[in-house]
Amino acid sequence: MTAVDERVDDPAAQTAEPLLRVRNVVQQFTSRGAGGLKGGVVHAVSNVSLDIQPGETLGVVGETGSGKSTLARSILQAPRPKSGEVFFQGTDLMRLRRRELVEARRQLQMVFQDPFGSLNPRWRVVDLVEEPLLGYGVRGAEHRRERVRELLDLVGLNPGTFGRRRPRELSGGQCQRVAIARAIALNPALVICDEAVSSLDVLVQAQVLNLFEQLRRELGLSYLFISHDLALVKQVSDRVAVMHLGQLAEVGPAERLYRQPQHPYTAALLASIPGLAPGAGRTRGPAPLSGEPPSPLHPPSGCRFRTRCPRAQQRCTEEEPALRERAPGHYVACHFPLEAAGSGRAQDAVGTASTT
Repeated sequence: MTAVDERVDDPAAQTAEPLLRVRNVVQQFTSRGAGGLKGGVVHAVSNVSLDIQPGETLGVVGETGSGKSTLARSILQAPRPKSGEVFFQGTDLMRLRRRELVEARRQLQMVFQDPFGSLNPRWRVVDLVEEPLLGYGVRGAEHRRERVRELLDLVGLNPGTFGRRRPRELSGGQCQRVAIARAIALNPALVICDEAVSSLDVLVQAQVLNLFEQLRRELGLSYLFISHDLALVKQVSDRVAVMHLGQLAEVGPAERLYRQPQHPYTAALLASIPGLAPGAGRTRGPAPLSGEPPSPLHPPSGCRFRTRCPRAQQRCTEEEPALRERAPGHYVACHFPLEAAGSGRAQDAVGTASTT
């Protein structure tokens, strides 16, 4: 996909002051190769642009290896992207020195997938939650202890019951609540959730998702919610960005994108999830996605989805599609996008198919 510039149909240029503004971010890595395979440049994130507004949850979905987590780390500058711009609260994080970046991260926190792996197993819960306060120089031992008690209450853990425990004495859901308490300790504006509930069972997932929503209402948080689980993302997101092989395929309001996907990749992903396939108004719905994605070491020319797309034509081989507005707030990077249900246009290719 070509770089998204400041233009009328740019989904990341619809408001003057978003909380997070990402422009044309590129992240690449050098692979040495292994098992007889040749190394090369891994095109992990390619010209991605998106915005997050204050109080908004933007969901990012895609297959494993689509670049979701790499995008999150690029936003955090861990490591810095190869090129592009990342503006957070009006400041370009790409230009900050190390100490300035550490201070900026006070307002930009992350919750990781593995709650046990992200917590020091030898520390007590109260010490784990207090650590960010100490790290950023919050003074007064009693003030910090009171803040820790407040945070544990916020995430649904009784300080008297859980404060003295260590991670091994907690369940997965309880550990993730501790991780969330750490993430909100410094009153951040944006929390990046990288597969934050994928390791939890279904009942605990629902409880933690409810907690995220409660904290958004009470604290005014914004979220970048990354997951491979499309059903979960639909529950929590205001808008959704769909990534494929390091690029944005589709971005739009969650309800519309799930009801009327216009990129063949999005439609195929949804068709693979029972109950999510958008079949209303169509003679035949899209088939679930099949086949492995191409290697990010050697992405296809033109459209990166063309090798698995039933609608691919010669133009798809020669030219990368740019994100274009197909409906208000709904952007698609496809030369031959699917038509909205009930539009009256041909849908014959949909039935044979293989997140601003």
